[in-house]
Amino acid sequence: MSTSRKRLSPEASRSAALEAARRLLLAEGPQAVTLKAVAAEIGRTHANLLHHFGSAAGLQAGLARSIAQSVTRSIAESVERARAGETDARDIVDQTFDAFGREGAGALAAWMILTGNRDALNPILDALHDLVAQLSAGHEDHQVAETTLALVLTALGDSLLGAPISEALGLKRDTARELAADRLRARLDLYRQ
Repeated sequence: MSTSRKRLSPEASRSAALEAARRLLLAEGPQAVTLKAVAAEIGRTHANLLHHFGSAAGLQAGLARSIAQSVTRSIAESVERARAGETDARDIVDQTFDAFGREGAGALAAWMILTGNRDALNPILDALHDLVAQLSAGHEDHQVAETTLALVLTALGDSLLGAPISEALGLKRDTARELAADRLRARLDLYRQ
């Protein structure tokens, strides 16, 4: 936690708050992403964060936007490499599953839904919409939206319940990832034909 009160630009203050929110999300879960906790983490006041985000829901929406933009950018790059035969579909699957699992997007999305903050999901939904539009350009007949839906829902479910369900069924932990990669490989094969 920083104790200095150095004056930050509005952009730098928002950026520092989002970085702190992400650290809290990963370390303690989505319930820890509060204005008070983030303010304490970066050595600012609750009022300062309220000014930048408007509410805890605004902070969570900003965090969701930050995660979604970062993840969709890297997924788009991987999809283009996979379409060119330069990487395997498993790389796309791993990035998507990691975004929802290790990077906390799944827990954050579930928390926002369960706490009635559905509007905070809009940045994630907008980023997915933009990703599908980008990947569909010139490839409309390859069912990009359907493939994205299946992959995202599988990754979200895996982030929330994958470990206990895999264990209960006696399957390896990465079985859902491998199944998703197999489906994506089949779609990419259709694309290349």
